[in-house]
Amino acid sequence: PASGGDAAEWLALDMVDADVRYLPWLDWGMPAAECLDRLKAEVPWRQDPIEVWGKTYDQPRLSAWFGDAGCAYTYSGLQLSPLPWTPLLLQIKQRVEAACGHAFNSVLLNHYRDERDSMGAHSDDEPELGPQPTIASVSFGATRKLIFSHRSRSDVRNVHVPLESGSLLLMRGATQSHWKHAINKQKTPLAARINLTFRVIYPRNATGGR
Repeated sequence: PASGGDAAEWLALDMVDADVRYLPWLDWGMPAAECLDRLKAEVPWRQDPIEVWGKTYDQPRLSAWFGDAGCAYTYSGLQLSPLPWTPLLLQIKQRVEAACGHAFNSVLLNHYRDERDSMGAHSDDEPELGPQPTIASVSFGATRKLIFSHRSRSDVRNVHVPLESGSLLLMRGATQSHWKHAINKQKTPLAARINLTFRVIYPRNATGGR
């Protein structure tokens, strides 16, 4: 993360084979609740079908993909072409980049409408993200627990991170090679949460992509 400013507030998670840091709060230039409401209203949300273990399902959440021209992204059988940046997303992106000391060219948005929406365990290890991707995850709305599980070591306990509204989580280094992460369904009622994961998409021929 960048030196100075909010950098002193970063919390380093105690995780082997990973570099994960958490910033409970960042100044977004407006209340987190306003960011949530504007994203709900301004983003053209979609519920795309995804392929999991050879079967097709509707994603248990809404999503949208934004980025620089040419930042196509493929995961779970989906092929996404980026929508152009909006003023609000550029404002959020600028603050994320300043806090992380890292530039991004794309963002995946996920809208968890209530406690029934979820995200299965996975690693962000697609070829176009590069071998050791830096991914910055922003949360607005209801607090949801991100569950990290080690991909190869059963002796390593899962790590649970409550992602608060207005928070920023930074994953980098070998994290995606060794860990999966998930958002489980909940039994108790929950309000909406919107998550933005900022990434760098590389040309496929530069990463040995498919």
